[in-house]
Amino acid sequence: MPATAPLLVELLTEELPPKALRTLGYAFADALVKDLRADAFAPVDGAFTVYATPRRLGVLVADVSGKAPDREVLAKGPAVKAGLAPDGAPTQALTGFAKKQGVSVDRLERINDGKQEVFAYRSVAAGAVLDETLAAKIGATLRKLPIPKMMRWGDLEVEFARPARGLVMLHGERVVPGKVLGLESGRVTRGHRFLGRGEIALARADEYERALERDGKVIANFERRARAIRERLAAAAGGATVAADDALFDEVTALVEWPAVYEGHFEKAFLEVPQECLMLTMRQNQKYFPLVDGQGRLSNRFLVVSNMEIAEPRQIVHGNERVLRARLADAKFFFDQDRRRTLASRVEGLGAVTYHNKLGTQLARVARIERLAVLVARKLGADEAPAARAARLCKADLLTGMVGEFPELQGVMGEYYARHDGEPEPVARAIEAHYRPRFAGDALPADRVGDCVALADKLDTLAGIWSVGGAPTGDKDPFALRRAALGLARILVEHRLPLDALELAQDAAAAFAPNAPGTIASEVHAFVLDRLRSYLREQGYAPDEIESVLADGPGRLDLVVARIEAVRAFRALPEAESLAAANKRVRNILRKAEFAPGGADPALLQEAAEQALHAALGRIRSDVEAGAAAGDYAGSLRLLAQVRPEVDRFFEDVLVNAEEPRLRTNRLRLLAELEHVLNRVADISRLAQ
Repeated sequence: MPATAPLLVELLTEELPPKALRTLGYAFADALVKDLRADAFAPVDGAFTVYATPRRLGVLVADVSGKAPDREVLAKGPAVKAGLAPDGAPTQALTGFAKKQGVSVDRLERINDGKQEVFAYRSVAAGAVLDETLAAKIGATLRKLPIPKMMRWGDLEVEFARPARGLVMLHGERVVPGKVLGLESGRVTRGHRFLGRGEIALARADEYERALERDGKVIANFERRARAIRERLAAAAGGATVAADDALFDEVTALVEWPAVYEGHFEKAFLEVPQECLMLTMRQNQKYFPLVDGQGRLSNRFLVVSNMEIAEPRQIVHGNERVLRARLADAKFFFDQDRRRTLASRVEGLGAVTYHNKLGTQLARVARIERLAVLVARKLGADEAPAARAARLCKADLLTGMVGEFPELQGVMGEYYARHDGEPEPVARAIEAHYRPRFAGDALPADRVGDCVALADKLDTLAGIWSVGGAPTGDKDPFALRRAALGLARILVEHRLPLDALELAQDAAAAFAPNAPGTIASEVHAFVLDRLRSYLREQGYAPDEIESVLADGPGRLDLVVARIEAVRAFRALPEAESLAAANKRVRNILRKAEFAPGGADPALLQEAAEQALHAALGRIRSDVEAGAAAGDYAGSLRLLAQVRPEVDRFFEDVLVNAEEPRLRTNRLRLLAELEHVLNRVADISRLAQ
């Protein structure tokens, strides 16, 4: 048996779930390698290669030992004080420990465990043998895989995502004996169902990938197969752009073992249907790749990734064209039928559609969104009429045939149908835009009408679901409230809308808790701020900078970024660290103190240091306030640097907790004035180390 050799593990199966294949492949390889490393069979930084095709999961691990190294085992026993009687004789606890280790007491040693001296016994445990443990490790790895639904097959009691058909466990040139999922290990893998050799006997573990590709017509490496697909699609596109996302690329990669790209066409008449519909049906239903030109316009060409590479693919192409033609005909039918009725005529029908069993119908929801959209427009000084109209129509396309077939197109089809109905352009755009942002990094509404309806929709969702106990818990967020909160925050921040987020939450909550909307509103507001924290961290701001602005729960989110930028500039000043530490000290003192509020009385300022601090605050207070009110946050914070000498001297020379009550109260009031000035823009105590 060689000291080390490559280890190949491959599980052959029936076709695995394509949307999960990439995840399964990496989860299988990562978990098995981690287990091998934990038992010292493989080096911690050793290389390994992941394999995943529609019919196999595999991994090739470099430098795997046939036997793990022996290891020292240190067993700790009783403390010396408990192990020896006053006369030095071993106690029952010590003799019992020695007996458990299978040695006499004189074979034990004394060690210090960091707390006390204890008895211990050192022994050497033999390293595990790969042949004896590999099958169990593979079985344990398979049981840990993220598989939502397991299958059984034949009369076996074992379970897996799909029936298992073969098992390769090859260490160098040697088959590692073992049984997994009822299969005995071997060295035989299988190639492509139609293009390659049915069975391929592997002489060595490290020839797996080459032999499978050469003789089996299978590209086993998922990433290599994915790159090949992208390259062949780009070549076949002939200058056009392949309109697809990573999810489609991954799913198609999981459907083929030997990818071949073919071009198909459909009738240009279908291009009269909105291209979003055509592209969705191509990608979602057929796994085809639409082609668009430089202006983003859909072509009547499409690309198919087939698992069959043949010299004359005419039948494959024609077959896919026939299938797609039927799908596109359905889309055209829905589009033509839907336009026979206006969106406005469909609105009342929303009264028969339940939004949530505790929150009523979609029609009731539309009424709430309309009220909020008008309110937001009024606060912004925008035209209320288009906001009201767009809100009234924003959910009407839910009753169309196209959205019934493709729910992903809600809003998109509403925009097309509104334009067809002759609705004003801002209204049509807002119907689609009110769902934005639909995902991370998505564009925001392009105009104020869209902003108004989008904010109203998200506010209603957050307050409504919150009111019926639907707040997210852990990873569960069935109503996508995190997305709604982040979208709301992004619109307010990026479009710099002068709106108070807490007031908006109160306006929305009033529809669900008219007598006490405050609790729901404050919780929704806090939730929005929490999502804003994540967003700001992604923008590169430090956590303490973010917290210095968000800690007091600001309502005006449009001012947050400017305030954080000012904090970032302030912390670069030489005085910043000292002032932040002083502010933290002031807050701690005031938090513990009890005193009547009010301004400091100059007549009671006895020490020169407190008089100087009072005078310094008087010099900068009005300018700090004016700068903050005018949005000059950086200027306001720079003014604070001027009072650093007086603040330092105050804490050096003045006893705040003076024995005389009036002096103590006056000094606490002076510190309260200092705290107010220091924190007018942000809580700079958060910057203290």
